[in-house]
Amino acid sequence: MITVPDTGQPVRSRAAAARAASLKEVRDSFRAGSWQASYRRRLVRTDVVVVVATAAVAATARGLAVHDSITPWVLGDQVLSVVVLVTAWLASLWIARAYDVRVFASGPAEYQRVFDASWRLVAPLALLALLVARPGISTFLLVAVPTGVIALLTGRWLCRGWLHRQRQKGGCVTLVLAIGLKDQVERLVHELNDRTSGYRVVGACTPTSDDLRPGEEILGVPVVGDLRTAGTMAAQVGADCVAVSGSDAITADVVRRLGWELEPVGVDLMLTAELADVAGPRITITPEQSVSLLHVDAPRFTGPRYVLKSVVDWTGAALITMLLLPVMAVVAVAVRATSRGPVLFRQARVGRDGRTFEMLKFRSMRQGADRERTVLTGPSDGSGVLFKLHDDPRVTAVGRVLRRLSLDELPQLFNVLAGQMSLVGPRPPLPAEVSQYEARVRRRLRVKPGLTGLWQVGGRSDLSWEEGVRLDVFYAENWTVFGDLLILARTAKAVVTGRGAY
Repeated sequence: MITVPDTGQPVRSRAAAARAASLKEVRDSFRAGSWQASYRRRLVRTDVVVVVATAAVAATARGLAVHDSITPWVLGDQVLSVVVLVTAWLASLWIARAYDVRVFASGPAEYQRVFDASWRLVAPLALLALLVARPGISTFLLVAVPTGVIALLTGRWLCRGWLHRQRQKGGCVTLVLAIGLKDQVERLVHELNDRTSGYRVVGACTPTSDDLRPGEEILGVPVVGDLRTAGTMAAQVGADCVAVSGSDAITADVVRRLGWELEPVGVDLMLTAELADVAGPRITITPEQSVSLLHVDAPRFTGPRYVLKSVVDWTGAALITMLLLPVMAVVAVAVRATSRGPVLFRQARVGRDGRTFEMLKFRSMRQGADRERTVLTGPSDGSGVLFKLHDDPRVTAVGRVLRRLSLDELPQLFNVLAGQMSLVGPRPPLPAEVSQYEARVRRRLRVKPGLTGLWQVGGRSDLSWEEGVRLDVFYAENWTVFGDLLILARTAKAVVTGRGAY
C-alpha cells in the first residue's frame, strides 16, 4: 500500500504502486527543465557552427571574386563582414523564438521560424550593402543567405531526429498534469502518451462530480486529486505543465486561481482547445478588453497560397523527373522483360472537386488483374471501402520489389506535371470508393490528390479506413507549403522502411 502525497488515500493495487514508482523514475531521469536546456544548447551550438561556416565560405567567395591578393585590410574587412552577419543572424533567430521549447520537434512551425528569421535578414542587410557600397558585398549575401538557410534547416532536421530517438526510448518528455472530466482526460492520455509525443500525462485531477477518488486510474494514469488541490498536486507529481480542458466546473475563475498557484513553482499552464483536427496556422488569439477571442480561419482552397503550391508542385516534379529518368527507364525495361502486357498501368482516379483523370503507375500485376473477379470478390486485408491483400497473387515478382520501394508510383510525376495531382496531398481514390463517401469524407476532394501525403508517412495500407480518412481530411483543411516539404522529407524514410507497402 502506498499513498498519494497529502491526500491520505490508499492506492488500490500493486500495479498502481509500480506505476507510481515508474513515474517517479521518469520524473527524476527526464525532468523537462534539464532536457530542454540541454537541447536548446545543442541547437544554439549547431546554429553557431552553421552560421559561422556559411559566413566564412561566403567571405572566401567574395574575396576570390573581388581581390587579387589578401592584404591586412582585405582580411579585416572579411572578418568584419563575418562578425556582422553571424551576430545579426543569431539575433534574428533568437528574436523569432527559434529556440522556443514549445516548438521543439513539434512540426513545421520550428522550420518556419528558422526560415522566417533567416529571410528577415535579407532586407536590412541589402540596405546596409547599398549604404556602405563595399565591393563584393552583394556576392557575400547571395552566397551566405541561401546556403545558410539550407544548412540551418538541415541542422534542425538532424537535431529533431536525435530528439525523436530519445523520445522513442521514453526520454526528453514534458510531464503533464491533466485537469478535466474523465472523458477529456482520456482523450489527452490517448493523444499524448505514445512514444512519439513530446508530452506524457503523469497524473489527473477531476471535478468532484466525476466521483473519481485519488488512487483510481484513467487509462493507467492515476487520479491524484480534484480541482481544489490541482495547483499543489502539479508540483508534487513533478509536472512541468498543467493541461486544462474546459467543463462547467472549470470556470474562468478556477483557471485564473490555478495560474496564480502555478506561478511560484514554475509550472506552465495550458488550455486545451476543444477543436478537432484544426492545425496551429489556422488559429489566432486576439485580446479584446478582458476577453481573449480564439479565431479559427476557414480552410482555403484557392488564392495566392494555392497558386504557390501549384508552382512548387510543377517545379519539384520537373526536377525529380529529370533526376529519376534513368531509374524509370530501368524499371520500364524490367517490367517489360519479366511479364506480358504494357509497361504502364492506367486507371481512372478521382481528383480535385470530383474530376476524374487517368492515373499512371508502372504495372506491378499481371495483365488484366483489375478485372479478376474471383480475387476482387474474396476476402480483403483492407478496411472500409479499400480492397487490399498482403499476399496478392496477382502481383508479379518484379512488382513486389517495385511496391516495396514505391517505384511503381514514379509515373505519377507526369500526372503532377499535367496539373492533375500534387506532390503532396490526399490518396487518389477510385470512383467506386468515392461513390460510397459520406459528406465529411468528400472534404478530401477539395484539393488535388498527392503522389505522397500524410497517409503514406503515417503507415499507408496498415492504416485503418477511419484513420486514413482523418489524415486526408486534416491535410486538405490544414496544408501549408512548409508542411508539404516536411511530408516529402518523411516520405523518404517511409519508402526506405517500406512500412505499409504491399
